[in-house]
Amino acid sequence: MLKNTFCHIPGCSAAVEKNLWAAGITSWEELLAAKPPRLSRQKAALYTAHIEASMQHLANNHANYFVEQLPSHQHWRCFPEFRHSIAYLDIETTGLNYRDAITTIALYDGHSIFHYVQGDNLDAFKRDIKRYALLVTYNGKCFDVPFIERYFGIQMQQAHIDLRYVLRSLGYKGGLKGCERQLGIDRQELDGVDGFFAVLLWDDYRKTKSIKSLETLLAYNIQDVVNLEQLLIIAYNQKLADTPFRQRLALPKPTAPVLPFAADTDTIRRIQKQKAYAWSYGWR
Repeated sequence: MLKNTFCHIPGCSAAVEKNLWAAGITSWEELLAAKPPRLSRQKAALYTAHIEASMQHLANNHANYFVEQLPSHQHWRCFPEFRHSIAYLDIETTGLNYRDAITTIALYDGHSIFHYVQGDNLDAFKRDIKRYALLVTYNGKCFDVPFIERYFGIQMQQAHIDLRYVLRSLGYKGGLKGCERQLGIDRQELDGVDGFFAVLLWDDYRKTKSIKSLETLLAYNIQDVVNLEQLLIIAYNQKLADTPFRQRLALPKPTAPVLPFAADTDTIRRIQKQKAYAWSYGWR
């Protein structure tokens, strides 16, 4: 879809882009090969220059160029062209305050799953994340990425698709789990586990050294990133429905990877009792 996009060009509105598509100019190559209709010579030269620059940035794997030019609800257009260098990312923490700590990080690149745990291999994340040009999160612009940057003292320079904004533009709200439910994604034994529950799982692991608590936390964290791929493809296909490319460019449902950890139902029931106790005493 990125190679069919013109609305990243300064002054090219969504209406102008649709006019170009209707006139048969549906790709960068077609624009370069033909004089765009109803464009002045000056504007046609501007479009040509930006398309030539776009081709060069795409060839050089510069995802940031396109994310910076497109509004946040249009960032989905970058997905297929940068899918080879994508990182679905989610963190768990000891709380929502920036004075809190990161407990686990899950990363999925569409092929392999990576996990990082405080006190074990957490620092390896700083090295590994450099392999990717495009990040995908849910609410990561407000939480995950700023938290990571502060915690590690680094700057994450990758382009970033925050699905919160893409899904909201399609009418889906209610947080990551709410969007999943609306789109038919079933978490099975992890249904009902949330961010506060993840804090309790880490606290239990820290106090008791229960491997099952850690594995349940990691199963939850990893499920988040694996589901991000499903959500992005659903959103991408729904966005395509408003373009002339809905059939030609639609993507199939992704194959779910084998998860390295499984949630322990006994641990979940035990922590649920702790959560109910905490809520009854006003700890939220």
